[in-house]
Amino acid sequence: MKIRRILATAVAAAVTTPVVFLSAAPAFADTKPSPASTQKPASDEDPDGDDFAEYEKLLAAVADAEAKLADLKAQRKAVVKDIDEKNIDEALKTELAAATAAAGAAKTAKATADAALVAAEEALAKLKETGSTATPEEIATAEQAVTAAKTAAESAATTKTEADLRLKNASTAYSDAMVALTQKATLLAADIVVAEQELADAEDALEEFEGGSICEEEDMEKESSLKVALTGPKTVTAGEPAIFSLRVSNPTERTLEEVHAYVNAMRLPAPGELIDDETDFAKRIIPVEWSSADNLEWTSFTEKSDSIEIGKLVKGGQYDVKLRLTVAADAPAGKGTAVSFGAYEKFDGDCGGGEQFAQTEFDILAAKTGKPKPEPTETPAPEPTETTATPTPAPTVTTGGNTNTTQQGGSSRTPVNNGTLAATGANDTLPLGLAAAGAVALGAGALVFARRRKAGANA
Repeated sequence: MKIRRILATAVAAAVTTPVVFLSAAPAFADTKPSPASTQKPASDEDPDGDDFAEYEKLLAAVADAEAKLADLKAQRKAVVKDIDEKNIDEALKTELAAATAAAGAAKTAKATADAALVAAEEALAKLKETGSTATPEEIATAEQAVTAAKTAAESAATTKTEADLRLKNASTAYSDAMVALTQKATLLAADIVVAEQELADAEDALEEFEGGSICEEEDMEKESSLKVALTGPKTVTAGEPAIFSLRVSNPTERTLEEVHAYVNAMRLPAPGELIDDETDFAKRIIPVEWSSADNLEWTSFTEKSDSIEIGKLVKGGQYDVKLRLTVAADAPAGKGTAVSFGAYEKFDGDCGGGEQFAQTEFDILAAKTGKPKPEPTETPAPEPTETTATPTPAPTVTTGGNTNTTQQGGSSRTPVNNGTLAATGANDTLPLGLAAAGAVALGAGALVFARRRKAGANA
């Protein structure tokens, strides 16, 4: 199946479904610029808003084409049913039935009148035979009967002619109606062919915008995933910054192009807390900042920069990032999670080779009162250990990157199954929160990569 279509679906879900709160997270913006140390955006590149609007337009075109095709097929199915059941205008059906009955009656009446005339003529001829004893009065009466029979036969013939004409006209109208249905079915069949081509064109345009490549899931699974590991303190105090570590590594036998890392953090629902479409996830987002050896300043994820652009990552290479999370000072005690995933361009330039979620959890302590806030301290962490993760296909990118492989600390990760984060058992609502975070990360990343590939192609 088409991996990019899967990612596009994730994007649509993330954009339109309140429960995954995409609109609440500034980290999930339309596009991201390349860092100064790697690549400048093309001067003729479309603005972010226009790019996203074009993507929505292409998605809508596919949806419209699908709806049009489905409507045409439904219309033709109904017309074929009308043909099979001879469902035409009731007035035509009524007239045909009446004309058929009238023609039958006229035919019978004419036959009766003709027989009466023959009988009258035979009776008159018998009276006029030689040797007949018929009186002149009897012959005159017989002649009058013949005349009346002729008149009746002529009238019956006229009636039959009129009835036959009426039946012919009714039959023609009925046949014309059936022919019209057949023609309508034929025209609809032609319209369906055109609509199928329009849908194919719309899908091709969307695929071209997204990168134009098609990957089979089974092929993607053969690709070694880019590894991401995320670690940090087990407790975070509201209002005080906490330092986490992210490591992105390349376990493959080749250099990976256009590596990106995405990070999101949120407060998780409390045990028994009701989560529905009315839930305001915006209040649960935890701001995240990052820095690295070649980006020493703390950098926030914004509408103009919603990922960490690593660039090329050589065989066996790794890239370390410090993350600073700050839970709102008025946040209640509870649990939180940070989620990250990496993506890269496949070595043949066609498709994203793989991606994997990493997730770490922590307890949130209520803000301290009456005490100065300490400076954030970095929590050392062990080197990442190998765990089994289910890779998820990644979208493509075409922007530049760097080859930085600085060492900033170890990390660990929790594998993800079937594109959603694994449940941790904290409470019944926890998996929903993790799944929502994962859906947002996947949707945002896919959308950004799709647009950036288009921008690169047009540069």
